[in-house]
Amino acid sequence: MNSTVEQLKKKFDQALIAAFGSEYAGCDPMLVNASNPKFGDYQSNAPLSLTKRLGKPPRAIAQAIVQHLDINDICQPPVVAGAGFINFTLKPEYLEAQLNAIQANARLGVESPKTKERVVVDFSSPNIAKEMHVGHLRSTIIGDCIARILEFWGHDVLRLNHVGDWGTQFGMLIAYLREAYPEALTTANALDLGDLVSLYRQAKKRFDEDQEFQELARQEVVKLQAGAEDTNRAWQLLCEQSRREFQVIYDLLDVHLQERGESFYNPLLPAVLEDLDKLGLLVENAGAMCVFLDGFTNKEGQPLPLIVKKSDGGYNYATTDLAALRYRIEQDGAERIIYVTDAGQANHFAQFFQVARRAEWIPDDVEVVHVPFGLVLGEDNKKLKTRSGETVRLRDLLDEAIARARTDLKTRLQEEGRQETEEFIENVAKTVGISAVKYADLSQNRTSNYMFSYDKMLALQGNTAPYMLYAYVRIQGISRKGGIDFDNLGADAKILLQEETELVLAKHLLQLSEVLREVEQDLMPNRLCQYLFELSQKFNQFYDRCPVLQAEEPQRISRLSLCDLTARTLKLGLTLLGIPVLERM
Repeated sequence: MNSTVEQLKKKFDQALIAAFGSEYAGCDPMLVNASNPKFGDYQSNAPLSLTKRLGKPPRAIAQAIVQHLDINDICQPPVVAGAGFINFTLKPEYLEAQLNAIQANARLGVESPKTKERVVVDFSSPNIAKEMHVGHLRSTIIGDCIARILEFWGHDVLRLNHVGDWGTQFGMLIAYLREAYPEALTTANALDLGDLVSLYRQAKKRFDEDQEFQELARQEVVKLQAGAEDTNRAWQLLCEQSRREFQVIYDLLDVHLQERGESFYNPLLPAVLEDLDKLGLLVENAGAMCVFLDGFTNKEGQPLPLIVKKSDGGYNYATTDLAALRYRIEQDGAERIIYVTDAGQANHFAQFFQVARRAEWIPDDVEVVHVPFGLVLGEDNKKLKTRSGETVRLRDLLDEAIARARTDLKTRLQEEGRQETEEFIENVAKTVGISAVKYADLSQNRTSNYMFSYDKMLALQGNTAPYMLYAYVRIQGISRKGGIDFDNLGADAKILLQEETELVLAKHLLQLSEVLREVEQDLMPNRLCQYLFELSQKFNQFYDRCPVLQAEEPQRISRLSLCDLTARTLKLGLTLLGIPVLERM
């Protein structure tokens, strides 16, 4: 089903051609939702943008377009307003027909695209032998949401976890492991991640202070790269111990990823150097192999190099990223590659994207895009830290959210005199706590920093996950109170719109497809969050002013259908954010 905007754009295009000729076909009418109800439901300022091309006043252009607009099946007669705006007001009978049509549609009228893409989403990416911390929160949550929305559109999405599982630090770790915990190399489950974190700190301290140990660490790197059996076994142990703890976090967040770490691309790195050299892009500089970049300079104004092989012969992140990019295009068949990392890496991505384009490794029909995000701040408006000044462990942050949600729920149950099982309390606390963290992150413009506040994100009022979950629960309460089975309302369950709040809710329900299309293109999940927040607000206004179970027929069955459609839209939208709904809370 085409969205209302798509239908209006098509008819606008036809009217423009009829009024001024086929050379104006495809002009974007720039339809926007009118913020002021007196302007109607949509407004176009296209006549103003066409003034220069047509050499006519915008109002005259608007009048000519209106005369050829055939939208009687959708709108009231369009109105020319102000300097040359065209205002559109949707007919109630059109809204009714659209809502009744999508009721039986599992996708709520959202059509799958005719063209489906192979998309790689690179997100989360923690480092082996280190715990996931608050810095991994945004990449994991935003990346998962983007993947969910692209999957809903029908794209073939490969969710990749580009973990840091290779490099010189493993020589240091293996050398210390061999020295301090030799039994770990032969005994299963000899370490947990807490031990690994401690081991990393101890190994780093030894490495910084002891030159002899530094040499041992370098030898272990050589052994690892050469595939020495015992060194490789130690490396695998470190990786496996980390994966187990990472999986605890991913299970809590209901995030699914395919791990493909830096080590996967290690055999491909020499070919990157060889091919750059053949293309004449490689330059030796101070013993390192580099590609000098266009548009990037150092403090002295000299061209900045992207180092792809260090002076000691080692490779770095840029080399691995170039190899990964080539593999994803050539082997994975990616047509769109999305990297979800913090904004501080923007230069890195711009630089290696430039090198890949100059090497012609990115075909014209492949899109590579960096999806940057800002910092998570504490309530002191500084980077979120523990009281002791350390980085916040992600597991601790999530556990705290669940604990606070549990406390809030128990207090509310006591105030309401409700008795619930421990199983109910734990399920609601976990769902609300995790959802609150996710939604607080996704509801922000991802490019901005945001302040982390448990009190704000767990509030039942405002733009929060609990507010949205409660709107869904409220509708399920109608079902329970009236003994209504929303799945079997019957053939007579037609939506009829009479009250203003019904019309407002109906119009918003029909905007879902437009919102999801925007997020698919611009990768800004906060647009979906804002849509769901406004949907919850509009439903609550409708519910407060329009009796449902007490209404006379046919209004009763119509309003029940409108409630059901709202609940299904909320459930779908929240699911795309990675948030499960609750029947009661």
